[in-house]
Order: sequence, then structure tokens, then C-alpha cells
Amino acid sequence: MARYTGPACRLCRREGTKLFLKGSRCLTEKCAVERRQYAPGQHGQNTGRRRKVSEYAKQLREKQKVKRIYGLTEKQFRNIFDRVKEEPGVTGENLLVALETRLDNVVFRMGFSPSRKAARQLVRHRHIQVNGQTVDIPSFRMAPQDEIGLVPASKDLVIVKAALEALSRAAPVSWISVDSEKVVGKVTERPTRETIPIVAQEQLIVELYSK
Repeated sequence: MARYTGPACRLCRREGTKLFLKGSRCLTEKCAVERRQYAPGQHGQNTGRRRKVSEYAKQLREKQKVKRIYGLTEKQFRNIFDRVKEEPGVTGENLLVALETRLDNVVFRMGFSPSRKAARQLVRHRHIQVNGQTVDIPSFRMAPQDEIGLVPASKDLVIVKAALEALSRAAPVSWISVDSEKVVGKVTERPTRETIPIVAQEQLIVELYSK
């Protein structure tokens, strides 16, 4: 499946904000979006001169931003939206909850990897267990009381140790608990919009896909 393999900071510049695609490194490095506050490309510096942005453009940029934060393709993102729009509740919030409870994102939130991209690699390479069973599907949806751990042979991976050290300086989200010594975490409850630390206007995405 095709994925973007270019510079992560280029995506941040296109969306005009930090997407934290490098995980904890984004907190220590000076991002390109701070040095060059305009879109990349030949005509990037002209984007700030436009007087009016259409509603469609706002909706598209919001969708692209959220999709890039979670590292998904358009097809994956649209499939998730089509699934959650049939669920009861607010569609925008259900969309973010579905994105947050993906296995790769939960591994990242628990601090077992420095970024979602690295978390996806851990899952794909069969380093992650869910409730004692190895799972290699990044899109696997987690539920309350599900427990995540590393297979015994993977607990000494350098990338995991470095990520856990960074975690000790930043608390995880409130809907998960982590035992960094045992390298085990648990989803304690279903996340809500208030407990999802993503700056996004999800309603714009709903409006875009509802046309």
C-alpha cells in the first residue's frame, strides 16, 4: 500500500501547523513550519496572500490534516468514516474515537514508540501483544480493558527503551494506564472528545464527506 515517504516537516508546512509526525522529536527540534510559515513548493509563499478561502478548501485542509496526523491513506480514512457514520452519537466525535483506538495509535499513546509510524512498524513486525495474543494488524480496534504489551523478546528493543524514557517526562492520555517497568498498558475507558488531544474541527470533515 502506497504511503508518503518524503520529509515529515513538508506535511506540517502544508497544513500550517505542527502535526507531530516525528513524535517526541517534534518537541525538541525546531520544526520547519516555525522557520518557514508558508506552504512548500514553487507557489508556497503566495498562499498567504489569498484574500478568501472557500468552505470546501477549509473542509479539505481539515481532512488532510487529521488524515496525516494518523498516517492513513485516503481509502483507509474514508472507510473509517463510512463505518462510524452508522454508529449512534456524534459522527465527528465517533471518527476521532475510532482513530484514537486503532492499535498503532494506542501503542504510540502508551509511549512504546516515538511516533505512530514507528508504532505501526512494531505492530507489523509482530512485537505487540493484545490480551496475551500477538496482533500484527495496525488498524485493530481496541476496547476498554484491553491490555497491550510487548512480546518478551522485544522488551529490550532500543526504540522502545528510548520511547519509554521520553514518556517519563510526559503523562499519557487519561483513558489509558501504563506500567513502564513491565512495559504493559491498558485501555481503561472509551476516549471522549475532551480526552483526545488533537486540535481539529472534525465537523468540517463530516460536512466534506456528506456532500
